[in-house]
Amino acid sequence: MERRDPGDAARTSVDSGATLAARQAGEEAADVRHGGSTGKYLLVKAGGSAVSLVMVVLLGFFAFRILPGDPTALMTRGRVVTQDQIEFLEEKFGVDRPIWSQFWNYLTGLLRGDLGESFVFQRPVTELIGLYAGPTLLLMSVSMVLTVVLGIWVGQRAAWNRGGWFDRSATWLSLFFYSMPTFWFGLLLLLVFSGTGIFPSSGMTTVGAEYTGWAHVLDVARHLVLPALALSIASYAQYVLIMRSSLLEELGQDYLTTARAKGLPDDAVRRRHALPNALLPTVTMIFLQLAGLIGGAVTVETVFSWPGLGFLTYKAIQGPDFPVLQGTFVVFSAIVIVMNFFADILYRVIDPRVRAA
Repeated sequence: MERRDPGDAARTSVDSGATLAARQAGEEAADVRHGGSTGKYLLVKAGGSAVSLVMVVLLGFFAFRILPGDPTALMTRGRVVTQDQIEFLEEKFGVDRPIWSQFWNYLTGLLRGDLGESFVFQRPVTELIGLYAGPTLLLMSVSMVLTVVLGIWVGQRAAWNRGGWFDRSATWLSLFFYSMPTFWFGLLLLLVFSGTGIFPSSGMTTVGAEYTGWAHVLDVARHLVLPALALSIASYAQYVLIMRSSLLEELGQDYLTTARAKGLPDDAVRRRHALPNALLPTVTMIFLQLAGLIGGAVTVETVFSWPGLGFLTYKAIQGPDFPVLQGTFVVFSAIVIVMNFFADILYRVIDPRVRAA
């Protein structure tokens, strides 16, 4: 039987201790590096967002200049005007200047917070955006709450009862609604409810009715039902599918087996352990989905004549009303870029795997 030298054992112990100490030091250094890299991460994301905003500003000007139509012809439609009057309007709104001169005026005005004056409404664009922003925020906030709450609840129920009738029906309906264009679903709702008197099919309030207080709130709520349902349906389907897929990935993890072994009820295992981890992709999607809601708001507000920024954009396209199109495009795009930036930051905060990457 081979005998070991006590000195070798001591050296082995010292080497193991040194290895462990080095490993701990390396982990602490990594933590320092990760902590120090947070600033770099934020700078990189902020720089990318800034570049995106610059591209939005450029596209917001040049993209709409290729639209067919003459703004002065729109403003003088149905009127007898002289050539001098047309030239006066062109000079007033700056459409007679070279394209680079118009771009410079647009850029300097944007830096001052001045988005120009509408060709059609004869009002400052910032004033119009402030006037039409309220209905859009109301529609999008109600749609967001509906999609998040219902999507997460249905998705986690479907995943927890995988293969059951609830799972099959929820998945089938989600795929069906996800494949349906938003405007098409809005038209179907108009076809079904138009003339029934259950839900109004256009506008935000009843024309001619001077409701106040709770009567006004209920009137707006009745007008809100169909637009909010049309705007929510595709996003709801995405939340269901992503929540279901995320929870299914968590069901086979060891920590759930350990939680059950400790005697926790099945419902508590789902709520306290599986659901919080499965929510990570869904939380990120809440910010990213805002872009889809903004895009859908244009078509939904047009279909239901909802007086928001989407409907304002539709009327500006008919012009074309360049200042309004530029203003709404910049506002919509800036909201999407800012929300994506917040999503990147939040995901780094709530998911340690991203911080360790």
